[in-house]
Amino acid sequence: MKRILTLIVGWLFILLGILGLFLPFLQGVLFLLIGLIILSAEYVWAHHLLSKLRQRFPSIAARADQAKHKAAAWIARLSGHRRND
Repeated sequence: MKRILTLIVGWLFILLGILGLFLPFLQGVLFLLIGLIILSAEYVWAHHLLSKLRQRFPSIAARADQAKHKAAAWIARLSGHRRND
């Protein structure tokens, strides 16, 4: 069930990202990146694409890593679990 939900959410973000490239009120690139991050856990092609983007844009990759750690801490607080770093 978790895998299906992950795929649905990931593809939903990809679709929002594509729409956002054409609509001025959506952040297309941001939604595409979020979708790729979610789908990279399930698809090798998404993981490879993210790796290429990290090499090409290292400063954005560093900020994305910081945001990922903050999001993980936030989710851990909400779920009541402690995170081990």
